[in-house]
Amino acid sequence: MYKLTTLPNGFRIATEFLPGVESVAVAVNCGVGARYEGKEENGISHLLEHMAFKGTKTRSARDIAEAFDNVGGQINAYTSMELTVYYAKVLKQDVGLAVDILGDIMQNSVFDEAELAREKDVIIQEIAMHFDTPDDLIMDYFDETAFPNQPLGRSILSSEERVASYTRDDLISYMHTHYRPGRMVLTAAGNIDHDEFVSLADQYFNLPSHPLGPDFDIANYGGGDARIERDLEQLHLIFGLPTVTMHTPDYYTLQIYASILGGGMSSRLFQEVREKRGLAYSVYSMGSAYEDCGILSVHAAAAPERAGELSAVLCEQIASMGASISDEEIQRAKNQHRAELLMAREAPQTVATWIGRHLLMFDEYRQASDITTRIDAITKADLIRLSKSIASGKLTIAALGDVSKLMPYDELQAKLAV
Repeated sequence: MYKLTTLPNGFRIATEFLPGVESVAVAVNCGVGARYEGKEENGISHLLEHMAFKGTKTRSARDIAEAFDNVGGQINAYTSMELTVYYAKVLKQDVGLAVDILGDIMQNSVFDEAELAREKDVIIQEIAMHFDTPDDLIMDYFDETAFPNQPLGRSILSSEERVASYTRDDLISYMHTHYRPGRMVLTAAGNIDHDEFVSLADQYFNLPSHPLGPDFDIANYGGGDARIERDLEQLHLIFGLPTVTMHTPDYYTLQIYASILGGGMSSRLFQEVREKRGLAYSVYSMGSAYEDCGILSVHAAAAPERAGELSAVLCEQIASMGASISDEEIQRAKNQHRAELLMAREAPQTVATWIGRHLLMFDEYRQASDITTRIDAITKADLIRLSKSIASGKLTIAALGDVSKLMPYDELQAKLAV
C-alpha cells in the first residue's frame, strides 16, 4: 500500500508496504543532478554524492560505516543527469538508524578537508578507469556530440583538473543552492509503517523552508559525427536519434519500440546483427527520456573490417521499423516490460527509488497497475508513427577504434529515409 505525506515546507514523505519482506529500503531522492551544473561546476554533483558518507558534525566516516555494518545494513548513493539519490537498506527494526544517519548526512555533513582531498583522488582514479574502458568512454563522445556545449553533453565524472579544483566552500554552496525541501523526497519501501516513518522524518529531518533553486537549461539536441581513432581490437559504435520526453504519452511507446528494435535475444538487432550475420557479440538499443528531450541509442562493437556492414545494418533496421511491426513483436515486448516491472517490485530498494523518481519527475507515483495499463494501450499505429518520427531525425554517431571502414555520415543518414 502506497501512502504520501507532504510537509508545509514542501518536503514529501512516501512509503509503500511490501508484504513478505523483512527489510526496508530508505532513500533521500534529490531532484538535482549533473545537468543542473554550470560549465564551471561540471562534476560537482558527483563529488558531493561521494562526500556524503565522509562525516558529519557528530559522526566520522568510520562511525557511519560501522553503524551499518553493525546491523548488517547497506548505504550508498548515485548521481544521474537529473537526480541524486542517497539510500540505505536495513532490517525493519533498524529503519530508525537509517533515517537518522541519512538525515544527519543531508543536514550536518562537514566536508572535512582531508576527507575531501582523499575522495577527489578516488574520483580521479575513477575517471582514469573510465578512460581505460571503451564501453564507458564512447558514451562521453556520444553525449557530447548529441548535446554539444551543454550539461547533458558533459560527463557526470568531469575531468581530473576540474575535480581537483573544488573546495569545501564549493560543495557547501552547491548543496545550499539546490538541496531544497521542495525538490527532495524521503521514501521507504518494504516492511514499513507509514505513520511511524513520518514520525522518524519529523525527528531527524529539520529542513528549512526555501524556494526552489535554479532550474536546468533547456536541452538543445545537436547531432552529428564523432569518430575517434584509437588502437583497439574492436570498433565501438553508438548511433542515436532524438525522440520524446518523459512527459509525453509516447514515453512508454518508446520503451516498447526500443525493446522490439534491440531489447533482447529475440529483438530485430540481435537476430539480424548477431544471429544471422555474426557481426557483433553484443548489440542493443535503449530509449532515454529526460524532462525536456529524449534520445534513442543503439550500441554495438565489431571487428573494424566489418564496420561498414554493421553501420549499414543498424540504420536499415531502424528504417524498417516504420514499415511494419508485427503483433507478435508488440506482445512479446509488452510481456517483457510487464515481467521486468513486476520482478523489480520484489526489491525494496528499487521501489523506494522508483517512488522518489516518479514524484520528482511526474509529480505522482505511477504504480505497477497504472504502468501496465498504459503499456497495454499502446497500438501498432502508435509504434509505427513513433518509428517514422525517430527515423526522420538527425543522426548522432560516436565511433571509437579503427574507424577507417565506417560508412560516411551522409550515406548512413540517407539509409534512415529508405
